Amino acid sequence: MFILRWQALKLALLALWAVVPALAQADPAPIRIAMIESLSGPFANTGEAVLRNLIWAVERVNAGGGVKFSGTGSRALTLERYDSKGQNEEALSALKAAIDDGAQYIVQGNSSSTAAALIDAINKHNEREPSKRVLFLNYSAVDPILTNEKCSFWHFRFDAHADMRMGALMSVLKDDRSLKSVYLIGQDYSFGQAVAREARRQLGLLRPDVRLVGEELHPMGRVKDFLPYAAKIKASGAQAVITGNFGNDLTLLVKAAKEAGFDGRFYTFYGNALGAPAAMGDAGIGKVLAVADWLPNVPNAQSEVFYRSFRQRFPKPADDYVHLRMQLMVAALVQAIEKAASTDAFAVASKLEQAKVTLANQTGSMRASDHQFQQALVVGLMDRQGEAGVKFDVEGSGYGFRVVKSIAAVDAEQPGNCNMQRPLK
Repeated sequence: MFILRWQALKLALLALWAVVPALAQADPAPIRIAMIESLSGPFANTGEAVLRNLIWAVERVNAGGGVKFSGTGSRALTLERYDSKGQNEEALSALKAAIDDGAQYIVQGNSSSTAAALIDAINKHNEREPSKRVLFLNYSAVDPILTNEKCSFWHFRFDAHADMRMGALMSVLKDDRSLKSVYLIGQDYSFGQAVAREARRQLGLLRPDVRLVGEELHPMGRVKDFLPYAAKIKASGAQAVITGNFGNDLTLLVKAAKEAGFDGRFYTFYGNALGAPAAMGDAGIGKVLAVADWLPNVPNAQSEVFYRSFRQRFPKPADDYVHLRMQLMVAALVQAIEKAASTDAFAVASKLEQAKVTLANQTGSMRASDHQFQQALVVGLMDRQGEAGVKFDVEGSGYGFRVVKSIAAVDAEQPGNCNMQRPLK
């Protein structure tokens, strides 16, 4: 009996010794990034478009060996998606689920009101559960308040905020001496209100001679027919429209303006993507302007290589939606983790607020005082592909954007009023 038991014990020990080396050689757990975005509902297309950018950014990091820890190897990044369904309540539920799933880094951007709700929730969570703190990286929510009155040590914005974007558009508008009248239209929530407020302010400063002939805010994501709005714009005699609309709210607006016979210019934040150029067609040539951190037709060789690489990864014309800032955001996160030699939220945040990254000849740096990323901006004018400066079109539409103004990071920068509350550790 004793011999049998000893043989059984030896077999068990041998089995255990065989398992231990395998466990020791197993890949370390990946670093989890959770994207919380509308993946269903009226703005699902914007969420899916962002997802492609982030997938590519994560793939590029992992192809380069992952996030490297000196002396202890490396860890891969993994991206997990959570559907907010365009609702703040759903976004907050998704945040809890993501944290419960082990995510340490939250990314979101396609709604400033959602971003504000996430900032508040993350501030409370991080104070309540310091051992499970997370960081919030924002790629598109551009209400200025998010890095001013609502600034947070745990929140970092990688897009130019609305006032910065408006300043870039106004640098073009102010030089159009033939322009005498403008109409403001936008989505009725914090971002749309911020765009209208800043447009009024900058018009008064830079072009007090331009008349504001109409101003309107409409329900976000709920208007199916913009023809009544387009009719008002045309009847007002406006020569130009300034709008921060995005997604279907922009696409339907420009389609309606075309049908109504509006012949003026559109000064837009997002007129260069997600169906807008195809909707405008020839009527948009020489009339639609868009501000961005980067455009495919930025005239330098590194930019072209970057853009062609994305198109090779996502060859369908409908998937043609790439933003350099989202790649810079992930690069900055990796840089901060590697410099911190840790994934701890406080350690990484302390390095992330010092981040400086370069890709495709675009350099950006994080301003530590408010966690607002500083980078160059460009303004593009819509034209037919093949015309001078329009090598690449948008979404296979046959229309692209020629860069008409480049604004250096130092000129795009604006002062802030953040009173950052910094944890001790």
